[in-house]
Amino acid sequence: MKIVDRYILRELCVPFILGILVFTSILLIVRILKLVELVVNRGVPLLQILKLFSYILPAFLEVTVPMALLLATLVAFGRLSSDSEIIALRASGVSLYRLLEPVGLFAGVVTILTLGLSVYARPWGNSRLRTGLYEIVKARASAGIKPHVFNDEFAGLVIYVDHIEPPGNNLEGILISDTRDQKLHNTVFARSGVLFSSEKTHTLTLRLFNGGMFSASARSGEYQDTRFKTYDINLDLGTALAQLKARPKDASEMTVPELKIAIARKAAAGEPSLVERVELQRKFSIPFACLVFAALGVPLGIQPTRAVHSRGFSVSLSLIFLYYLLLTLGQNLGERGTLAPLVAVWLPNVILSGFAAMLLVRAARETGAGRPARFEYLLSRLRRRFRPNRATIL
Repeated sequence: MKIVDRYILRELCVPFILGILVFTSILLIVRILKLVELVVNRGVPLLQILKLFSYILPAFLEVTVPMALLLATLVAFGRLSSDSEIIALRASGVSLYRLLEPVGLFAGVVTILTLGLSVYARPWGNSRLRTGLYEIVKARASAGIKPHVFNDEFAGLVIYVDHIEPPGNNLEGILISDTRDQKLHNTVFARSGVLFSSEKTHTLTLRLFNGGMFSASARSGEYQDTRFKTYDINLDLGTALAQLKARPKDASEMTVPELKIAIARKAAAGEPSLVERVELQRKFSIPFACLVFAALGVPLGIQPTRAVHSRGFSVSLSLIFLYYLLLTLGQNLGERGTLAPLVAVWLPNVILSGFAAMLLVRAARETGAGRPARFEYLLSRLRRRFRPNRATIL
């Protein structure tokens, strides 16, 4: 590997790593706050939270790795341009096309990494995330009840809680709509309550204190008002767990072979498989975007500017927003059947690839690198060979 290649690769590595950290942290901040809430308010063990964090991470890395590559290319070539190193390299006979070789090598490695995240890590993480949530609900059922939310995880019950004291067993301001008995609808309210579960029977008991219950008959329309100091409601924990565990796999949780099997099964049954076909194309479209971003970053990065890092960050955010806006639009159109899944998912890559090719040709002409140095040498030799002899003419 030549010195120029190693030099450019070093310039790419540092902003690439920093870009992954920054972009991933930005996307994860909302999830991190929710996970911290489970630790502080619900008493979920920290080890389980770290496991959930590791399951979420691949889905975000699939997005942030191409983003970091674009930022690294913009920053690296922006610095080379601002320090006039691009001009020095051109004066030494190094064309812009020659500088694309180490960038292409780096982008190829990142593409393979993103492909692994998309094909293997993301489906594994999404599947394990559902299993991890199942274990949390099983070990601590009260973590599924949230304050200021109408919780309907339990069949026939809608539970509203005004406040939950850590670690999550003591409840205040409780309102319950009980429709488990179709003949009798109960509305229960209580000032406070406590939760305790039975692992053997898969039941969760909500013991209410100082409240009342309004019972209305569905047939006669009569109602009854009852006051109580203590009242127990048995929640069927097994039903809630069964609904969570028995839910069919989502397309984002499937690997490539599983998606192909699902598509073939639905095709045999005469059912549409647009979601699975879009997800299958997405697994290869996003990794390919790494090559597109690298091709875009080179001509945009060599534009003269003083604030290299701020400009690189702002330009990368703009291009990333445009790309994922087009990708989201394409996915929606593909899942609705408006566009073919292949066209819908790959359209952003096609558009940005054409834009990158145009910018590369223009940048090569502006830097005088429109023709390779070897071609210029051969052309000059031909001109000297066939140039008319002035002495002969005279």
